Amino acid sequence: MSFLTELIIKYGVLAMFLIIMMEYACFPVSSEIVLPLSGAVASINNTHFLVILPLSILAGMIGTGICYTVGWFGGGAIIGAIKKKFPKSEKSLDASYERFHNNGASAVCIGRLIPLIRTYIALIAGAARLKPSIYFPYSFLGITIWNTLLIGLGYSLRENYGKVAIYYERYKHNLIPIFLVLLAFLITRYFYNKQKNKHQAM
Repeated sequence: MSFLTELIIKYGVLAMFLIIMMEYACFPVSSEIVLPLSGAVASINNTHFLVILPLSILAGMIGTGICYTVGWFGGGAIIGAIKKKFPKSEKSLDASYERFHNNGASAVCIGRLIPLIRTYIALIAGAARLKPSIYFPYSFLGITIWNTLLIGLGYSLRENYGKVAIYYERYKHNLIPIFLVLLAFLITRYFYNKQKNKHQAM
């Protein structure tokens, strides 16, 4: 991770974009470190928050699109291979599948905010052949919430961005997921009701 940190500090926005894209493409990169660091470096370099945030969301969408496409064409074979080669990933994959099976499309948004699930939800959604017209809007919502929170914290804390990872690790299984899931649920329900009302009016 220190190597990635050095890349971001040295190459700035370009490195941030590529590393965030890799993280969302299921590469073993921790967003809880990369996103706050990106926010901190952007703040120190006087890069406006409204520049780094949209770039991070675009990187996330490209990365998750790659992972989703791999899942779409590779399906269960790839998931099985990952479980076999990386036994520790089985818990995350099973949790992602269970969340997707129980909540359908909304799991794509909510799953972005929950430890274990967020890493592989794109792969599961692709393997389940969730329609792109559903997958990408829900992904956009989840990625926007997640990136805004972590990059925003790093942007505010600047040199103290490392505290984000510390507090995340301490509270990730209770307060933060509850808050984020509630926020995602409220936003998802708002858009759902808006779309429903629009169809009823037609």
